[in-house]
Amino acid sequence: MSLFTWTVHGDGKAIAPDAAVAPDERLSYPRTFGIGAQHVLAMMGSTLVVPAITGMPASTTLFFSAIGTALFLTITRNRVPSYLGSSFAFIAPLAAAGVNAENGPLDAATIGKGLGGILLAGVLLAIVGVVVNLWGTRWIDVSMPPIVTGSIVALIGLNLAGAAKNMWVASPWTALVTLTAVLLAMFVFRGFLGRIAIVVGAVIGIIFAAIRGEWSAPLDAWGGKTGTEVIGDAAWLGIPKFHTPTFEGSVLVAFIPVVIILIAENIGHLKSVSAMTGRDLDPETGRALLADGLATTVAGLGGGSGTTTYAENIGVMAATRVYSTLAYWAAAVFALILSLSPKFGAIVAVLPAGVLGGLATLLFGLIAVLGARIWVEAKVDFKQPVNLVTAAVALIVGTADYTAHLGSMLFNGIALGTIAALVIYHGLGWVSRLRGATGAPATPAFIEGDEN
Repeated sequence: MSLFTWTVHGDGKAIAPDAAVAPDERLSYPRTFGIGAQHVLAMMGSTLVVPAITGMPASTTLFFSAIGTALFLTITRNRVPSYLGSSFAFIAPLAAAGVNAENGPLDAATIGKGLGGILLAGVLLAIVGVVVNLWGTRWIDVSMPPIVTGSIVALIGLNLAGAAKNMWVASPWTALVTLTAVLLAMFVFRGFLGRIAIVVGAVIGIIFAAIRGEWSAPLDAWGGKTGTEVIGDAAWLGIPKFHTPTFEGSVLVAFIPVVIILIAENIGHLKSVSAMTGRDLDPETGRALLADGLATTVAGLGGGSGTTTYAENIGVMAATRVYSTLAYWAAAVFALILSLSPKFGAIVAVLPAGVLGGLATLLFGLIAVLGARIWVEAKVDFKQPVNLVTAAVALIVGTADYTAHLGSMLFNGIALGTIAALVIYHGLGWVSRLRGATGAPATPAFIEGDEN
């Protein structure tokens, strides 16, 4: 298959309900654009939550999401249908760098510090992609087994709990209505509406906030302007605001653990797409990691959020059975067009805190539970003392946001939790091998209720 050639499938003809469209096939162009629009809608809620929480320009984030998706499709040779949206994994280290919407409109210097970390994570992920392309993924499994990766993913989600609470308490009723709406949409609606539950919940939360007058309340962070005034002052068309990265060692170290999450997400999503399409995409793992790494690097160079492949869009493919990569090119074009509207970005920038609190409570929790899911799917044995203490220490260090200083370097809870997980697992494993132990089950003192 050449890079920009697709086999026509169902062009101008009715498609059977159970007919699938392969990555190298396409529907008629009107239908392709329709599927592309659905992909944009599916990714919109999650992608724009990140700039809404971090305070980074939403239009710029959407711009680099579109560029990143196009880059991903090109590098993977149109064999992996995926959309690259904002990764929640970057929210915690960005907050540690001061890149937080609660601080009001951010200046270029503050955003630049966060971009330096995003750029570093992108470069590291790209390097991992190259290594995987040359030597496979076995070394990842050995150096970062499920107990370690699961602990790191979980602690990043739990580290964000305080941020979710701060947004929730700003308007508890709006937060509760938003969260309830999302949960009901997920389980009441079938098909596509269920897939865009975040969008549905956000819209309901926004309407509820408007009824309560939250959109017309003065915003201290915006010089006393109301949300409606900020939106009204924004132009309909304009170029996204670009920023350049700066590098501070104490900030950069907090972004290194994010790479582990991006690796896990990319590999997991690749396997999901393989299962749906019936094609072996394992040989594309290195290219997928490289592509996401380069997309994140480009975003870090210009002012966008770090990217990752999106489960929301995988859900759209599962619902429609249309796996055509041409639909993702259409989605990238739509996202690029939306990014050229500053007014659209302004709406995201002044979303009521309660709406964000409701969304964040769920989304940050899902990150934490994803760590547990990694443990469950890998059948991690917590009767093994090494596994037990690895998770235990890492979770407390990350959740309580321990900090440590090493000269001018500041290590926060995420970085320290990651270091703890790696050192404890590999260190105790080395000690066990040294003394000839095979890893006896944990004692009743460690596992309450274990009588044996």
